[in-house]
Order: sequence, then structure tokens, then C-alpha cells
Amino acid sequence: MVKLSVLDLAYIGEGFSASDALANALDLAQHAETAGYTRFWLAEHHNLSGIASAATSVCIGHVAGGTQSIRVGAGGIMLPNHSPMLIAEQFGTLATLYPDRIDLGLGRAPGTDQHTLQALRRGPEASEYFPQDVVELQALLGEPQENQRIHAIPGENTNVPLWILGSSLFGAQLAAALGLPYAFASHFAPQALQEAVAIYRERFQPSEQLKAPHVMIGCNVVVANTEDEARKLFTSPQQQFTRMVRGTRGQLPPPVEDIEDFWSPMEKQHVSSMLTCSYHGSPTSIKDQLMSLIDATGADELMVAAAIWDHSARVRSYDLLAEAVT
Repeated sequence: MVKLSVLDLAYIGEGFSASDALANALDLAQHAETAGYTRFWLAEHHNLSGIASAATSVCIGHVAGGTQSIRVGAGGIMLPNHSPMLIAEQFGTLATLYPDRIDLGLGRAPGTDQHTLQALRRGPEASEYFPQDVVELQALLGEPQENQRIHAIPGENTNVPLWILGSSLFGAQLAAALGLPYAFASHFAPQALQEAVAIYRERFQPSEQLKAPHVMIGCNVVVANTEDEARKLFTSPQQQFTRMVRGTRGQLPPPVEDIEDFWSPMEKQHVSSMLTCSYHGSPTSIKDQLMSLIDATGADELMVAAAIWDHSARVRSYDLLAEAVT
């Protein structure tokens, strides 16, 4: 079976606080470590009332400090929001504190709206320099060169593993050219999945970090003891995505009995398209569902998101998933 990993956005559920979300993130990471998950990633998003992982490197330190062996990282850092030097220092520090446990996934999108982008003191043109910024960041984390004047301390010689994140062909081409592992964001934008993975594998150039292509597929997975319970739990991400379409995101909502009462037929069609790589069911059915995804993509690893409102049900979902597929 392929490797399993966790993607967490430190969801703030309705009725809960950012403090609850960050405590839950650590608790989930500890359970994931015990269950045998490979890595636990947090994602950078800004100005969203339902996500507590905006200061992503700080959250990674929180989780890494409370776990022992699971890899912890960013899935991802939106590099256009930052200077490569700053990210090299942050993740170099994390790698110094937690050796051989830190990953750095990099995205090209800003992960926010135009007003927030202005508040971050960045412009939309910053994404145009993403390939150059990735190369610069890689150099800052690598072995210093003769006559090099700028050094990331801590940072240099840590060789923090870089990943390219994407939902289009651009990221696939860049990851292939640089010889980096590729994570496709099919948990919310699955349309170009097959073509992107094919291009990445076809054009991959071996590098010091990676000798052969490595594909991670993002997916939403909700597992419960029964099909009906899993279906109900899955109405939370369905509501969440519908609100995204409406432009009224808010905090993660509790599940509802019948999602058909919540969305319109047009919203259902739109959201269902976004959630193509989403699966819910009992432990028995979920394995078959995921095997279909793995067979179709040749995935080396699955990065699993689970926007479940109740924390105990969320932890249980990840536990059941690990038991089902290992």
C-alpha cells in the first residue's frame, strides 16, 4: 500500500476557538504518529475565520515539539508571500530543532484575496518569480558556495526537502525540471490531475534530492463505523465548499442530516466537481475507493484531508483509515 500522510488546516469549527484548533492539531498529529502516518502537514492561509494555521512555521514548531518521529511540514508555504531568505531561516531553524523531520512544500498561489495580499505587502506579480525563488531558497538551504555573501543562519546545510505543490501543469513542469517531489492539490482542484501527473513523470530530471519521481495525491477522506455515519460527517466539507462558492466561508460547520436541503442543484454540481477526489464510507468500502484512485494515478503517497467538525470523530476517521489500508 502507498504511504499515508495528513493534511491539516487547523480547522476552527463553529463554536470553537483558534486555541482549540491548535490544540486539536497537535492531538491529531500525535494520533497520526501512533497510527503510522508518514508526515503531518499544515497549510498557509490568511484572513480566514475557519483556519488557524496562518503562521505556518510557528504551527509546525508547535506540532513537531509535541511529537517524536512523524515528519512535520508545510503543505504548503505560499512562497510569493515571502522572501526566500525568510523562509530559509524559518525552516532552517525548524530543521535544526527537529533534525530529519521537517518538510517544505511550496505553492505559487497567494492563498488569499487581493486585499489581504496588500496587507502582506506583496503584489500579484510576485508569483511570476516563483521558479527563481524556489531555486534561491534551495541554494540558501544547501551547502554555501565560495564568495557567497548571503547566508541563512540557521538554514544553510540543512537541505530541508522541498516539494512543489500545484493544481495545474505549471507546477508539474517545474517539479520535473528541478527533480523535486510533486504534490497535486486534487482535494480541491482535481481537474488537471491525470495530465499533470503524466507530464511530471515524463519530464522528471533526477536531482541530488530525488532520483526518481514521487507523486503525492491530495484527497478528502472521511471514515466512520457505518456508511450512514460517514455520509453525515462528510456534509461538513460539502457545506464548507458550498460556502466557498457562495463567498461566505466562515468556520467549519457541524454536519447536517440532509445536504440536499443546504445547496442548490447548481451549487451541488459545482461542489461535487471540486470534490471529485473525495471519499467517505466504512473501513471496508474506503479501501476499495482509495485503491481505485491509486490505480488510476499510480500515486506514491496520499495526503489526506478530513474537514470533520467533531474532533474525536476526526481522530477516529484517521485511525480507521490507517487500519483499513495497512
